[in-house]
Amino acid sequence: MTSKKILTTFLLAIAFQFGFSQDTATFFGKADGFFKTYVKNGRVAYKEIKANPESLNELLNLAKTISISKSDAKTYQAFWINGYNLSVIKGIVDNYPIKSPLDKAGFFDKITYDIGGKNTTLNDIENKLLRANFPKEARFHFVLVCAGLGCPPIINSAYLPNTLDAQLQKQTELSLNDSNFIRLKGKKVSLSQIFEWYKSDFIQGGKSLVDFVNQYRKEKIDSSAKVGYYPYDWTLNETK
Repeated sequence: MTSKKILTTFLLAIAFQFGFSQDTATFFGKADGFFKTYVKNGRVAYKEIKANPESLNELLNLAKTISISKSDAKTYQAFWINGYNLSVIKGIVDNYPIKSPLDKAGFFDKITYDIGGKNTTLNDIENKLLRANFPKEARFHFVLVCAGLGCPPIINSAYLPNTLDAQLQKQTELSLNDSNFIRLKGKKVSLSQIFEWYKSDFIQGGKSLVDFVNQYRKEKIDSSAKVGYYPYDWTLNETK
């Protein structure tokens, strides 16, 4: 290969990488602005987004063109966490007014979204793109928000690669120290059904569910506490 061809190839690679970086940075920036505008106190202004869907549609159109390797773990994870939460919002807005995501058949496992170079369902984003690729990261369950009040609350900012670990930690700690999310009564602890549905994620390395929860709690739960689960609240997490 001539030096000219080598230089051309190099410049094309740089241009591609620059364009990729620009698109990714733009996505994260616009996602952050979107969440700051439409999320307050863990609830989403679906009615407002329905009336003015341009910013959501622009974000999702941008997300179609972005493809991130899982080897760039933090960028990949941040992209797909935001992508999941934005797609949930899109699914609600498309069917608004609606009282619960479960009121729309196939909301999680049939409806598909064109995002990240894939045509995928919400369940596949959670289970195939995130959990399967990063099986030791149980904190995903405290940042993926399903539009129900039973979920940990959605935050009013985007998840970003350089702050992702701190954000995952903060949201997990907030959930597991919340007396409404972890309910103690005498010698019994009632957990969200998230811990029942995804139990294998939380008991890795021989830990019990209480062991996992105690990793993030200020006031530890007695290891002999009897564990149960309270019913999941699928009521829409809509601003009032």
